[in-house]
Amino acid sequence: MPTDFARLKILILKPSSLGDVIQALPVLRLIKKRYPDSEVYWWISTSLSPLLEKDPDLSGLFTFERHRWLRPRFWRDLFVTVRQARSLAFDYTIDLQGLARSGAFAWFADAKLTIGLEDAREGAPGFYDLQAARPACATHAVDAYLKVLSWIDVPVHWDFTWLPVQREAAEAVRQKWRPKEVRWVVLVPGARWPNKRWPAQSYAELVRRLAGDHADTQFAVLGGTEDAGLGEQIAQASPERCLNLTGKTSLWEMIEWIRRSALMVSNDTGPMHIAAALGKPVVAVFGPTDPRRTGPYRQLERVINLPLPCAPCLKPACHYVKPMECLQAITAEAVQRKVRECLP
Repeated sequence: MPTDFARLKILILKPSSLGDVIQALPVLRLIKKRYPDSEVYWWISTSLSPLLEKDPDLSGLFTFERHRWLRPRFWRDLFVTVRQARSLAFDYTIDLQGLARSGAFAWFADAKLTIGLEDAREGAPGFYDLQAARPACATHAVDAYLKVLSWIDVPVHWDFTWLPVQREAAEAVRQKWRPKEVRWVVLVPGARWPNKRWPAQSYAELVRRLAGDHADTQFAVLGGTEDAGLGEQIAQASPERCLNLTGKTSLWEMIEWIRRSALMVSNDTGPMHIAAALGKPVVAVFGPTDPRRTGPYRQLERVINLPLPCAPCLKPACHYVKPMECLQAITAEAVQRKVRECLP
């Protein structure tokens, strides 16, 4: 076991997804608070590397091409990455992904000790020296990740900045869109699973209702290029008050838009976790997933979901007798009431 804790070298494995990486960042922040002279590296999906490439607490990144993992042509690049990791002689590798590929990479990295999660899958625990137990099945992901810190004598507190301002992105937002100095409500209608998406027409109805409630409020619709159609449908509900930004922002521009907002209404998706990390009120609409584990951190009282016999099914496709009932039956009026609790 390493003895010079002040100068630890640590590798964190959390390649994806956006929300998961955001929820894992407190592990990095607390390590650097406890050991400011330590060197911490992160293994991350190439598509998400812009999130961390300028992070002040990181000494470097190892990038990972998820969709090339099993292709022989990728093995040479993988070999180079592994060799670079081994050359750094890590004291600890912390696997927060808990899957076969992350467990294997942890083993290849050959740190003095490898720490993982007790509920890791696909045989990943076989690669670990130490495991952090999830206190309960319903423990939130953030709290589950933080349990690994007890193995390296790092206390848990909240005296840190989860997502520091990226000034270039903040300035880009001001220059590109010149947003009015009004109250902005951010809407996030997309999600990776189709059955996690509250209907776009429900978001549109919510915009009409909130526009009537708050004359000084503007709406920004955020998402990827695949959400552009949803964004357009929502923006048409109040064209003079809505800004459809789907597919138009970089990752950090999206973060800075959320930072300047007063509130977010979102499905269970990555930007929801960004808003929670920034301390923004989040009204979250949940269907097939469990908000106790993956809801907006410390804001579960603002989650709207229905107590159906099938929910949470944790499945990417709906098989209920009334398709998508868990989301279809949530009304714009119900979400409006929750927003009213947050916006005077």
